Amino acid sequence: MLTILGFAMIATFLVLIMMKKMSPIAALVLIPALFCVFVGKGAKLGDYVLDGVTDLAPTAAMLMFAIVYFGVMIDVGLFDPIVRGILKFCKADPMRIVVGTALLAAIVSLDGDGSTTFMITVSAMYPLYKRLKMSLVVMTGVAAMANGVMNTLPWGGPTARAATALKLDASEIFVPMIPALLVGLLFVFGLSYVLGVRERRRLGVLTLDEVLDEEKETETVLVGSGGSGDSGDGKVSMRKGGGTGSGADAGTGSGSGTDAEDDTEDDGFQGLDPNRATLRPKLYWFNALLTVVLLTAMIMEWLPIPVLFLLGAALVLTVNFPHIPDQRARLAAHADNVLNVSGMVFAAAVFTGVLQGTGMVDNMAKWMVDVIPASMGPHMAIVTGVLSLPLTYFMSNDGFYFGVLPVLAEAGAAHGVSPLEMARASLVGQPLHMSSPLVPAVYVLVGMAKVEFGDHTKFVVKWAALTCLVILGAGILFGII
Repeated sequence: MLTILGFAMIATFLVLIMMKKMSPIAALVLIPALFCVFVGKGAKLGDYVLDGVTDLAPTAAMLMFAIVYFGVMIDVGLFDPIVRGILKFCKADPMRIVVGTALLAAIVSLDGDGSTTFMITVSAMYPLYKRLKMSLVVMTGVAAMANGVMNTLPWGGPTARAATALKLDASEIFVPMIPALLVGLLFVFGLSYVLGVRERRRLGVLTLDEVLDEEKETETVLVGSGGSGDSGDGKVSMRKGGGTGSGADAGTGSGSGTDAEDDTEDDGFQGLDPNRATLRPKLYWFNALLTVVLLTAMIMEWLPIPVLFLLGAALVLTVNFPHIPDQRARLAAHADNVLNVSGMVFAAAVFTGVLQGTGMVDNMAKWMVDVIPASMGPHMAIVTGVLSLPLTYFMSNDGFYFGVLPVLAEAGAAHGVSPLEMARASLVGQPLHMSSPLVPAVYVLVGMAKVEFGDHTKFVVKWAALTCLVILGAGILFGII
């Protein structure tokens, strides 16, 4: 019964948010509360919620201060050179912009933190998508998939969890998986190219006025007519006509493909205005060094991540904005993102608390393991790779790697399948996992991109699942799994 109710609860949640019948926060809170009553454990709902909040509180704190830290770093211009480099490559071609989004997300993902990746990627690319009326769900989907592949880095989390759960060395799991993961990353880039071509067909090929040099081109795209400086007089022109259709997956970014200056919604553009008052060019190398030290400390685990970002946010605010009114202004500027993300995390705590507290997760995992035919025993690594898609989507990485993987590995060992193969196969589902409603970072992504979570889910699930299967197929082909 708990197994059926667990699947029913997850299905109800996904259907309601994808059909936009409920907001994600309301669905994350009300649906598990209702199912907790159905299970007959309504009296323990408070305990389950508090347990979930306790588990996710450090994550919420990390996200709150990470948003402030990287928000301020974006304000002061730390990432402007990266943005300019990507935008020089992208120019105003929708295909290049989508590929550039995947490339930027993959590069920034090297720090191992999804929230950081999404904050930097969206801050850099959102203005361009908005100005050219491109689909914002394409941006969120591509960024999530690229980050999902890179999330398998040993310091990203899943590989370390698999190594810990099966008592293996993380490098022995990860290094042989590199060829398959590279194939997965190349597939994401190829998919980005295809999606970009679709956007190009929908909108047409846009170019900036050729009389401007490359640097001026970049500033014109970023600022347009909505920047706070005086450099927004450049015009975006249409070189190749685009249709007025919304496109199959246009999502919230649909547009008519007309002159981009007709778009009067300039929210998000001023954040990358090259003349913004918050720039601190004299402190650039201090900010860069501080960020490198912070990321190094995070990778080396010198202090808990929430503590690192708390200290970093306080330091970067104090040094870059020594006057208290300026500090308040920066905090107020990022308050919406902080509130949205932290609210989502604590709402997700209700969902995960009920799933775990009522025993639904354990029963669902046990049922999935039990239904595996005995004849599949010698192929348990492949079975684990396939199961990693739904299991890591419907439960946390901790639940999967510490609760399910050891059981699967034991079943595989009985048929001669090595724990290393099982551990590698367990990494396959990460591109889909990064868009799970139980992953706090995804709320940073959709929140900053102003995309409905349901729209993101409908768009990304099929492509992310396909990316996972490509990685699994490559692993089988290379003899890794």
